[in-house]
Parts: sequence; C-alpha cells; structure tokens
Amino acid sequence: MPALSTLGLHKTYRSTFGASVEALKPLDLDVAEGEIFGLLGPNGAGKTTLVKLLLGIVRPSGGEGRLFGRDILDPAARQAIGFLPESHRFPSYLTAAQTLDHYARVAGVDTANREQRIPELLERVRMAKWADTRVRKFSKGMMQRLGLAQALMNDPNLLFLDEPTDGVDPVGRREIRDLLLEISADGTTIFLNSHLLSEVEQVCTRVAILKEGNLARIGSVDELTAQDRTYELRCTPLPDTLDADLHALFHEAAAANGASDEALVRYRLAVQDRAHLNAVLDALRVAAVEIESVQPLRQSLEDFFVEVVTPNTASHPA
Repeated sequence: MPALSTLGLHKTYRSTFGASVEALKPLDLDVAEGEIFGLLGPNGAGKTTLVKLLLGIVRPSGGEGRLFGRDILDPAARQAIGFLPESHRFPSYLTAAQTLDHYARVAGVDTANREQRIPELLERVRMAKWADTRVRKFSKGMMQRLGLAQALMNDPNLLFLDEPTDGVDPVGRREIRDLLLEISADGTTIFLNSHLLSEVEQVCTRVAILKEGNLARIGSVDELTAQDRTYELRCTPLPDTLDADLHALFHEAAAANGASDEALVRYRLAVQDRAHLNAVLDALRVAAVEIESVQPLRQSLEDFFVEVVTPNTASHPA
C-alpha cells in the first residue's frame, strides 16, 4: 500500500461571475512508504493546491486521493500526519516548549508522550537551550526548527514539509537535511515542497514537477538529470594516430593531475548506445590509451527544472 496515492485528482476554482481556474488537472501519483518525495514547480503550478487537497483543507472537484489507504476526506486519514506549512506563525507569548505542548494537545498526544517528546525533539532540532525562551525572540531559522519539531510531535507516518529550510543558515540546512534522512531511515514518508532545488537534489528519492496544473515529469533525480549517452572519460591524452572519426567523438574538458606518469585529461564523449561506448573503449585500449574512469554525465536538477518549466524550450519527452 503506498503512503500516498491519487487517481484523477483535480481541482477547479469557480468565481461568482462564472469564470473558472483549473488549479490542478487530473493527477495520478503514488508515493511509497519511506520515500522522501520532492514536489517542484513554478509559482501557480498547482503545488499548494495539491497539498491542500491531500490534507483535506480544500475539497477536490473530482478524482480521489488516499493516505495509507484511507480517503483524504476521511479525518482519520490525517491522524498520523505531520505538517509544516510555509511561513507558519506561532503565538509569540509562548515558549518553545509551550508551543510544542500546545500543538501536541491539538494533535491528541497524551501527557506522558508530550513530556517525553518535547525535550527529545527540541534537542534533535538544536533548540534545547531555548526551550524556555518566548517565540517572539526567535529568528526565522529558529522558527523553522521549532516548526519542524512541531510537525514531529505526534510521531507521524507521513510528514508534509513546505519550504522547511527557508531562512535557515547553511549549517542549519545541512543539519535539517541530515535529520530528514534520519527520519526517513526510521520509516517515515516525507513529502517535501521546496524551491531550493539543491536541497531537494541531495535528499529526495524521487521528484515530481508540476507545470500549469499538469504533472510534467516524475522520477529519481538521477533518471531526470542524466544526459543521454554522454560520459566523462579520464584517460591519458589521445594519440595523434587515433582514427579521425573516433577522435571527433571526444571533446577535451580539462586537464587534471593523475597518479600515472603522464597527466590525465578529462574528455566528454557522446555515443549512440552502450555497445558503441564499449567499442570506443576497446579502440582506445588498442591505441594504448590508459583509462582511469568512465562516468555518465548529468545536468543539475536546477538546469533540468528550468528546461522543463520554461515555455518554448526543447525538453525530453514525458
């Protein structure tokens, strides 16, 4: 059973004047238990609408969605859910510990569990020494850490995070990334919505890109960013005696110091398929070229994202 699934889920907003906006077009999506799943898209792509539908904040216009097999319209489906919204606000007069206690009560966490989890979670998000400090004194980064602790108070099976590292310094972002990996390793499914693509690239097992309410792409980061049939080859310099057609396949990238007697050179190599790659490598060996490594190249997730969402640009087929 997937942690989250949708089938034809869509939402259309209608105004009193008869106009309508199709915020999310029919969407089929499955997120497996234990995944860290990233949701990407430009502003207005339908990301917020999808999250609101899954959390029961708005009702769908059609289709269905399920959380661990329960319909998203069933309140019981949200009992094991944690949620950190973007730009969240906590009562400024409460301390960090009081804030967690308040929201844990709302989530139905009993007294014994609250007393145990509050100090544990404050320690886990590096906020233990501010447990008795009022929220009004917190920076944006501290608020994000406290928000993450709040989302974990009910020990959720599925965690929805909207821009969890917004306003957090680089050290704090790394700590939060490590924490998300720990949470995922414990079996919690994480549904992450973020504009920080470098963060998504480092933690997510799969990502989906929404564009104008449609699912434009979905897959692992490696699958989406792989550059078809392009490799980086580290080897000794190609000899002048190498066949001209074979030589034309290589484009020198940069020189690098190697462990061998001769300097190694980095080449970009574009081939037709795996068989072609192996034929090229065999020819290099015959020509006495010493090969240190062959590595498939991929673009950054940011480059791929821009390619997909920018109008009138060529992109890979869906």
